[in-house]
Amino acid sequence: MSANQLAVTIDDISADNAPAIFVAGGLGRFIDAVKDEVCAEVPDLTTRKGRERIASLSATVSKRKASVEKPGRDYLRHIKSLPKVVEDELREFVNAMNTLRDEVRKPLTDWEAAEQARKDKHVDAIQSIKDFAIFEDATTAERVSYIISIVEMVEINNTWEEFLPEAAQVKDETLAKLRALLAERTQYEAEQAELTRLRLEKEARDKKDNEDRIAREAAEQATREAEAKALSDREAEARRVSDEKAAAEKRESDLRLQAAEAERQAEQAKREKVEAEQKAERDRLQGIEDQKKAVEQARLEEQARADAAADEILRQAAAREADKAHKARINRAALDAFIAGGMTEECAKQAVTLIAQRKIPAIAITY
Repeated sequence: MSANQLAVTIDDISADNAPAIFVAGGLGRFIDAVKDEVCAEVPDLTTRKGRERIASLSATVSKRKASVEKPGRDYLRHIKSLPKVVEDELREFVNAMNTLRDEVRKPLTDWEAAEQARKDKHVDAIQSIKDFAIFEDATTAERVSYIISIVEMVEINNTWEEFLPEAAQVKDETLAKLRALLAERTQYEAEQAELTRLRLEKEARDKKDNEDRIAREAAEQATREAEAKALSDREAEARRVSDEKAAAEKRESDLRLQAAEAERQAEQAKREKVEAEQKAERDRLQGIEDQKKAVEQARLEEQARADAAADEILRQAAAREADKAHKARINRAALDAFIAGGMTEECAKQAVTLIAQRKIPAIAITY
């Protein structure tokens, strides 16, 4: 026990000396002092004055107790309030230091975000080149040639920065795939055009052969009819050999007329044959012209589909870029909210990444 503690009496206890008094065993001396004060005399219970003295001494004990208990309780309340003061002070200190840390690191953070955006732009551009070689269904050589021209216009220069080798390689690989597909489709379309030409030629030949057959059969029928008629006339002439000369001359005249008619019919058959051949040629030429028109119409329609497909590819690339930027903004806002809530930036980044990847049950980021 120090000299200062010995010099302090019950009446001297205050907030200033309380830390030195209210310690283990620090109040024993005050108990002893009170005992010495109230037990130094033995009042006479048989007298009124003695009894009043005992009551006075008991009240003195209560007074001395209050003199120690009240400053002790005040000191205890003060001690209990200290953790909250320390906690508040530490919280303000930590928040201030976190803010200062973020302000100091902000140039690096901004640089890292810009660097990531720059890299993402190159990666998306390279993926766009790869997408040109993806076809969900069969296409035409003309459309493939159009896509090749688009890819060939992609410039490979220093604007690709460190992605220049990869961009050049992807462009070469994409062009190689497209050119192989172009060769395949060109050969296929040439084969199909040749098959169409051969089919049309065969149809034209078959039609002409049929028309020739019809004309030939008509001529043969006319000849047979003429021969049958001549045979009938000769038989009639034999039967009428004994008839009068006038009847014979009449029969000869009839035969000449019949011969002329047969010749006329033969000429008519020839003319019909020539007309049939001319009509077949006209039909063949018209078929070729119709085929050319059909091929040209198909080419124009395919060109329109190819243009629409290219526009759709560009639209999808722009949509992906916008979606990526949108998600980046939302993720950045979530990251800032975590950091503002007291998390370190590394923990906040990991939390945002895990939630975005849907690895945290029942928690999701709404884009």
